[in-house]
Formats: sequence, structure tokens, C-alpha cells
Amino acid sequence: MTLNLEGFPLPTLDHLGISSFSPEGVDAKKIASDWFTQFAASLEARDVDGVLNLFVTESYWRDILALTWNFRTFAGTHKIKQFLIDRLPTLQLKAFKLRDEYLGIQQPYPDLLWMSFFFDFEVGDIGTASGIGRLIPQVDGSWKAHCVFTNLEDLKEFPEKVGFLRNQEPNHGLWESQRQREVAFEDKEPVALIVGGGQGGLEIAARFKMLDIPSLVVEKNARIGDSWRNRYKALCLHDPVWYDQMPYLPFPPNWPAYSPAAKLAGWLEYYAEAMEINTWTSCEVTKAVLDEANKTWSVTVQFSDGRRRNFKSIKHLIFATGLKGNQPNMPSYPGMDSFKGQILHSSQHNLASDHLGKKVVVIGACTSGHDIASDYYLNGVDVTMYQRSSTYIMSTKAGWDVLFANLYAEGALPTDLADRVNASFPLGFMMNGFAQRATDTIAQKDEHILDGLRQRGFKLNTGINGTGFGMLAWTKASGYYLDVGASQMIIDGKIKLKNDSLLQSFKETGLKFEDGSELPADVVVFATGFGDARQIIRKICGDDVANKCNPAWGLNEEGEIVGSWKDMGIPGLWYAMGNLAMDRFHSKHLALQIKAMEENLFGPRYS
Repeated sequence: MTLNLEGFPLPTLDHLGISSFSPEGVDAKKIASDWFTQFAASLEARDVDGVLNLFVTESYWRDILALTWNFRTFAGTHKIKQFLIDRLPTLQLKAFKLRDEYLGIQQPYPDLLWMSFFFDFEVGDIGTASGIGRLIPQVDGSWKAHCVFTNLEDLKEFPEKVGFLRNQEPNHGLWESQRQREVAFEDKEPVALIVGGGQGGLEIAARFKMLDIPSLVVEKNARIGDSWRNRYKALCLHDPVWYDQMPYLPFPPNWPAYSPAAKLAGWLEYYAEAMEINTWTSCEVTKAVLDEANKTWSVTVQFSDGRRRNFKSIKHLIFATGLKGNQPNMPSYPGMDSFKGQILHSSQHNLASDHLGKKVVVIGACTSGHDIASDYYLNGVDVTMYQRSSTYIMSTKAGWDVLFANLYAEGALPTDLADRVNASFPLGFMMNGFAQRATDTIAQKDEHILDGLRQRGFKLNTGINGTGFGMLAWTKASGYYLDVGASQMIIDGKIKLKNDSLLQSFKETGLKFEDGSELPADVVVFATGFGDARQIIRKICGDDVANKCNPAWGLNEEGEIVGSWKDMGIPGLWYAMGNLAMDRFHSKHLALQIKAMEENLFGPRYS
């Protein structure tokens, strides 16, 4: 798979025409301050040329909501110029302030460096915003911007009710009954209804709570957290705790680096209670009909005990139903009906011990495939992984040491700042050399694992255009395994491997391949991922709505994720898909958009 994103070669010293550079003696604070003073003055004066004079030609400006009410990346001064011409007349940017903390020169590679700084500003009377700038040296000794990132932080008149804005009144004996009435929605309807009570739905609801947007989370399972609790017992997060923090309520300091699914499930249940999130469990949204004239939704909620609740005027319907709608992708092969064993999708797999004494084949060689195969081996089950196509492999130890150093790690940046730094690197920049360097460094650290896999016959790749797992995650949310031990089991032959021929059909007692070979099996587990997220929208909202929806995942030509957290192409319809880190960061963006709409402060989007 290839991917073309707007971008430029890395601004290495050689590319800039600079023979050598030493950061010693450079007064970073003065250089940044002088540049920023001109930048702020030009923006306040709406002087487009003045702004552009501060940028190199091969530069980027990424904005999330602050200047565009959208998620946009402009690559090159010609696109930045048009963006500023279009937007500056409608904005009143002011109160620019350069932050002193974290200002300095960063040098990730000997031939690549920049001066980085944070800043704050205001967008008229609408909102407060933050920014990150990165300057690079020029041949003449000056410094110019290579990248600017701007992000809407809050609406001025409607700040989050945290800290000094928390409820200051004592409550003697009324809290419990007040919460019961709030959750029941007996005499009113929520402004926003969230389908799905996993971490995404809960974090959105928590953001809504802080912005006084009445909302309700509808969860089909019996308990909050069951979306993790009911998965296969061996499931454990491969992202570290510093990356997975949730808004307002961080994990305790003794929380393990990698969260077991059952432990995370308990935390989500506690989070919903502590954050006073309105949740209904053991019920499903079975139908939602859009009133195009009023731009509201009629929504039917069906309880497992037969009760039903019909809402008539939901203004915002938000799908937070997990990766690709949690709709299993189940391939079809001839002979499946005649197979005498058991066929499961990974979402149906629970305990490896259920299949003791059986021969198991796991179809799929990405994260779930490795996790499930490892679980079977550790429980003494004969297991074979069938690899259909090559996989990107990165150990979590090497990968996070490279990718998350000084960002999401013990003693690194505060999570809120780390999120903004992470977002400030446009994917066009990452795609054009930076991610490839990181991927090469990780591969060097993982050399013994990768060599062992190659010797075993495991098919490897280096990601899209050599960019590792990141672009795979952002484009299709699959295609990789972040190794926590299963790779060594494959190398050692503990997990058997089959990948030398395409699967042709099922037989009564196993699988048959195109080269004529056969593989006996009592159980076949399809670790083949999930389908299009719009399937769940189609199921609930109907074909007309689903056909008009934008995709909920993937990248556009600017390197921005389409669909999730923003305009789906249908008024009042939203989708939220991502890992815990994306849920944390972008749940605020979703909440700000909806609050701005409710208070008549929104838009128009700059598209």
C-alpha cells in the first residue's frame, strides 16, 4: 500500500545549505521572542505578507478548530497564504503570549534540528487557543518557521466547570436523588445521545458534563466496562499508561504500564461513577430517524427486559461504538458449512482453555491474531497462525523508547502538553522522512526479533512507504503487531506458522490451500479485524443516512483523519473512533464543536 500526502523533504542542514551548526551560544529565547513578536503583530494587523515572510517556503500550518472550525493542514506557503487570505478577515486574533517553559532547541538527529516553543492567543470573543511553533536556521543566520500548530482550547463564555469553577455549594442528603433524576431523563431529553459506553463514549460524556451539555450514554452490555471485560481473557493493552490517560481523572501512580483488559474495565466503571456520567446499560439504540427540517433525531432505545424509551428531539447522535463500529469482518470461504469444527471471529473468542486438546488455527497475523495465538500456546493448546499477507512488527520496548521518548513516558511532559506536541507534527512531515528514520531506528533495536522471524519464514514489511505502524493505524487501523512476546513464540516454533499458500477452502476436518496442502483443525479463529464503521450507522439510521455519510476513518490528502470527531456529512451525526489517547484529545474537540453550535458560536467550517 502506498500513500501520498502533501509534504516536503526533511529540513536537514544539508537541505538548508548549512554545512555545520552548533546550538552553543544560540540565544533561543531572544530568537523565538523576536520572531513571535513579528508573528503576533502581523496576525493582529491581518498582514498576510508579513506572516509569510516569517516562514520558509517548505513549511506547514496545522489548525484544529481555532482558525478553521475544522481539522486542516496547509503545506507550503502558497496554501498557507490562501488560508490566511480567506480566514484572517473573519477573525480577530489577539492577546498573543509566548510561553517561557519548554522553549529551546531540539535536535532529534545530528543533521536535523529546530527551535520549539508554546504560545497562547485569543480568537476574538469566541475562544482561547494555544499554539506550537518550530523554527529552523537559515544560511544567513536568521530563523524562520517550518511548522506552526494552532488548537482551540476553550470557549470564552463557556469554560469547563473544573477547578475554581467547580460546584462550590454543600449538598446535604440531596445528591443521590438529584443524580437519579438526572440519569432517568424522565421529564426532559438529552441534547446529545452517545451510542456506546466504552472509553470513547465515556470521555465524550465527561467533556459534555464539564460544558453543561446534557448527555446520555447508551450501552448494550450489562455493565460499563463490559466492552473490555467480555473480550478474550488474555487481552492486555499494548500502549503504555502514560499514553492512555483519561481526561480529568488520571490513572493512579501505581497503575501498571500495560493495562490488562479486565483491570481497565473496572476503571471505566469507576470513571463513569466518579465523573457522574449519565449511563443506561442493558439497552440498545435500535432506530434513529433524522428530521431534516428540524435537524433533530427521533431515537428508540430498547432495553433487554422489554422496556422501550422513545426520544423525539435528540440534537446530536454520536456513535462511539469502537474500532470500525465493532462490526466483525468475517471472510467467506467454500466449505465453511461442511466444517465439523468450530468457527469463531476474534470478537467471539474468550478462553483458550475452552479448546484444550484441540487443534486451533488462527487466521490473521496482526495484533489480535498474535494475542490469541499466544494465549493458546500458554494454555497448552496446539495452535497454528495462518498469515495471509505481510505484517509490520515492532516491539513495544523498542518502539515506545523511540516514538514516545520525552513525550509519553515516566517524568516526561504533562499529558495535555504531550498531546499537543504529538498533534503538532503534520503527517505530511512525518511521511516524508521523519517516520522512516524512526522506523529504521526501531528496526535496529529489534534486529534479533526481526531476523528470527525472517528465518522462520514470517513475512514482514516496514509499513506504508517505510513509515512503520503509525500510518497503518491512521489509514486502516490494522496491519501491524506491537510485540509483547508472541514474536519469540513464533521464532521458537511454539506458535506454528503457515503462510506459503493461499487458503482455498474448508474441509470437514480442516483447511485446504491452493498448493494442495492441508491443515487439520478443530477450531478456526478469524482474527481478521472489523468492517466499515458505517455498518452500524446503516443498521440504526438506515441506508439513506449511511450512504450520505463520510467515511469514519482514513486520511485525506492533507493527512487529516476523515469523519471521526468532525463533520460526517449529516447534521447532528458524529462518529468517534480511536485509541485511548485519541479519545482523550479529540473528545474535547468534539465537545467544543457541539457546545459552539448550541450557543450559536460555531462556524462556518473552512473546507
